[in-house]
Amino acid sequence: MSALLSACIPQAVYAGIGPITLGIVIFMQWSLNLQTLPLTIMAVGAQVYFVVLSKRLYSTTISSLSFSMEKESLIAELEEAKSNSDEARRRAEEASLAKSRFLATMSHELRTPLNAILGFSEVMKSELFGPHSVTSYKEYSNDIHSSGQHLLMLINEILDLSRVEAGRYELKEESVSLANVVEDCRHLLAMRAKKRDVTVTESIEPKLPRVWADERAMRQITLNLLTNAIKFTPQGGSVRIKVGWTASGGQYLSIKDTGPGIPPEEIPIVLSSFGRGSMAQKNADEGSGLGLPIVKGLVELHGGNFTLKSQVREGTEVIVILPPERVIDALPQLDPDAPAESTAQMAKSSTSRWRRKAAA
Repeated sequence: MSALLSACIPQAVYAGIGPITLGIVIFMQWSLNLQTLPLTIMAVGAQVYFVVLSKRLYSTTISSLSFSMEKESLIAELEEAKSNSDEARRRAEEASLAKSRFLATMSHELRTPLNAILGFSEVMKSELFGPHSVTSYKEYSNDIHSSGQHLLMLINEILDLSRVEAGRYELKEESVSLANVVEDCRHLLAMRAKKRDVTVTESIEPKLPRVWADERAMRQITLNLLTNAIKFTPQGGSVRIKVGWTASGGQYLSIKDTGPGIPPEEIPIVLSSFGRGSMAQKNADEGSGLGLPIVKGLVELHGGNFTLKSQVREGTEVIVILPPERVIDALPQLDPDAPAESTAQMAKSSTSRWRRKAAA
């Protein structure tokens, strides 16, 4: 009992067991013989056992106290980290709110004089009130107008990216034909591709059903990707557009060019806001670095996946995948001999099925 109760104080263990052991030895030495020798050895050995046991208990107590102190230290660090995280989140929310307010205010303040600049430069460029006495003025008007359009495009891109990052971009979903959107965008950029001597080919699977998506967003996604592909493809190169089914039943858009490509270590930089790779910095027609982040954000808002594959001197391929939930089921083929009521009921049931699917 003395060894167990005083195990946390080794000196007390020795002080309690030492006199008992000494008393046993002194008492037994007067009657030490072959019968009492084993009992004496057992009694002394028991005291040694209790000393060893108290040491074990002492080391266990020390380890338990050490673990308890480490646990309390970890809890204190976690609480401090949580407090720092909450403070950082609060500051980030305040900074995001301030950024949104600033962009909303500045967009209005910048667009008001910018519209006047674009309007007056358009009048001067077109010489509506008579030709310029100096031909250089017309060239200056063209430069002012193109610079104003570039600035307006940059403002719109910054606002779009800000709304996407803040989660305030509202999708106006409707029935959209991805193949038609791609075809329209290809026609819009046909002159630019011809001017740069870039061949644009497309491969669209026939009879693709419509998708439930924001048409303006899908058009912006296609225009941004196709513009980048044409811009970074050298003269004589080619751009391939593919639209079709995915293995899971969704639809995909793939745009592949034969440009210089992007090094693997620069892909995260290209996908970040205002990020530009080394190839883009060498290009005289470099953009603001907002096109791909906007595309990635818009695709994620639709629940899709955005993938960029690139190899240096082999070109770049970007793939946009819309999930199967976005695909509207095609109406079943109707029997011409069926009654009018049953035909209407079949069409109604099929339409209501894909509407429920899109809503889910």
